[in-house]
Amino acid sequence: MDLTNPLVYGVPCFIAFILLEITYSKTHGDDHLYVWKDLFASGFMGVGSAIIGPLFKVIFAIVLFDYTYELFNPMVDGVRTNIMGYESFSYAWYVWLLCQLADDFTYYWFHRANHEVRILWAAHIVHHSSDNFNLGTAVRNGWFTILYKPLFYMWMPALGFPPEMVVVCLGIEALWQFQLHSVYVPKMGWIEKVFNTHTMHQVHHAQNVEYLDKNHGGFLNIFDKIFGTWKELDDDIDVKYGVIHSPDSYNPIVILTHEFKDIWKDVKKVKKFSHKLMYIFGPPGWSHDGSTMTVKQQQRLYREQKLKNPEMAYSRPN
Repeated sequence: MDLTNPLVYGVPCFIAFILLEITYSKTHGDDHLYVWKDLFASGFMGVGSAIIGPLFKVIFAIVLFDYTYELFNPMVDGVRTNIMGYESFSYAWYVWLLCQLADDFTYYWFHRANHEVRILWAAHIVHHSSDNFNLGTAVRNGWFTILYKPLFYMWMPALGFPPEMVVVCLGIEALWQFQLHSVYVPKMGWIEKVFNTHTMHQVHHAQNVEYLDKNHGGFLNIFDKIFGTWKELDDDIDVKYGVIHSPDSYNPIVILTHEFKDIWKDVKKVKKFSHKLMYIFGPPGWSHDGSTMTVKQQQRLYREQKLKNPEMAYSRPN
């Protein structure tokens, strides 16, 4: 079946909606929503992803996904059959729904891993490094995530989903993720019960300690609710976007590489091999001497302080 990645049509829409949001914000008194230098930095990284992405997607889609699909779904008497004995999946409408659900499940764990494994966070922090939350931030993507993201999805063609179906579902997921980056869409009632929405994604991009590492979902919020990472936007909390340790630069190269440099500095300062590994593969904020704290440690301290004195402002330890 000959299918086209929906992102081919999505890119012109991205540009159009960013321009529309800029116009709306400037004509409705929200001049703070877009900072030009920040937008240009995001745009540069978005263009880079658009150039680099297809090159690696071709390699992974044709070589990795196809090889995996062929290996686990050989032809048996003229019928594509999974090694577990059932006929590999067709292009029926319900298979598309199952594939999209499998994609959403995979996206949740891929996204969560990007926040909980420091070397992956070093690649993903690019997307969170802006202090602004807008559609321009949606295209602020790290270039290094392209290298390992397909590895999380290999199980899908192995299970029997056609490689081109997996690629299309990945593209549809990316389209949904783009439009989530807007402050102009309010809470949407019953839709919030099932789907990952704009206000939930505001929580995800916030650096408020109670919001850190929440709402990793793609289309749905069900996996966040099942695995304990869902949090609703609290209208009484003043949201602060961005990351705790900002690169403090509009230089795209600095934004793309600053966390890798910090990892290298941390690795060099310790002698114990296990400590070196933790600075690379442990959670962001981990330290061998307690000088910095992980998100879970910060949130535990936050809860303890609130229990002792609810009126006291939380003082961030890092």
